[in-house]
This record gives sequence, structure tokens and C-alpha cells, in this order.
Amino acid sequence: MLTWIGSNIGTILISLLLILMVAGIINTLIKDKKNGKSCCGGSCAHCKGCAAAAAQNHLQGKN
Repeated sequence: MLTWIGSNIGTILISLLLILMVAGIINTLIKDKKNGKSCCGGSCAHCKGCAAAAAQNHLQGKN
């Protein structure tokens, strides 16, 4: 077992580092979501991908 760990220590350390980075990113995303922050900037009136803007534009006759 120790021989296997010794021969794969680089892979193990990089894997642990990647796991910690992904966990940190997920944690940040969860905190931002709870605090009402988002990555979009919040201007739905000018957003082509926003369902609310699409519905409003449809009612106003815009394409």
C-alpha cells in the first residue's frame, strides 16, 4: 500500500488540490446565491436570455 502511495503521490496531491478548488468554487457559488448575488448583472430588460424580458418584449410587439 505504501509503495502504491509513494509511486502515485503526484497524482494524489494534484487530485486533492483540484477537489479543494472545486469545493471552494461551489462554496462561493452557494454563498453568492444565498446573498442574492448573480453572475448576470441583473439588467433583465436588456438580456436576450431572460424569460421576463422576452415576455415583456412580446407584449410590446418587439422581436
